Amino acid sequence: MKKSLIALVLVAPLALSTTGCVFAVGTGSDKEYSNSDFERIQDNNREKLARVAVNDSLDSVMKLFGTPNFNEVYQKDGESIQVLYYRTHRKHKDGLTTKDECTPLIFKQGKLVAWGETAYKMM
Repeated sequence: MKKSLIALVLVAPLALSTTGCVFAVGTGSDKEYSNSDFERIQDNNREKLARVAVNDSLDSVMKLFGTPNFNEVYQKDGESIQVLYYRTHRKHKDGLTTKDECTPLIFKQGKLVAWGETAYKMM
């Protein structure tokens, strides 16, 4: 009986000390997002899209949106075309951002000329 009481006295505090603990397991990456993070980012980007206008400068759009998810630059008919992609909707539940989950913003010579998938396909 005495040994049982001693064991209980030693084990009980250890067992109770882990009650309610949460152990986080992950890669430690700064780029880990939850679904709610993606939803917040998407909502913010859609709100920002409503504030852009044709002929806005590349700098002003980047100040508004921040770093794009994807960035492309190419030459067409002697003009420099830059396309910034910002996440605006979810198609895949994989926790990654792909171009088909983004809205493209198209710039010619540093000025916004169009945005959206239809506009991009016409370029």
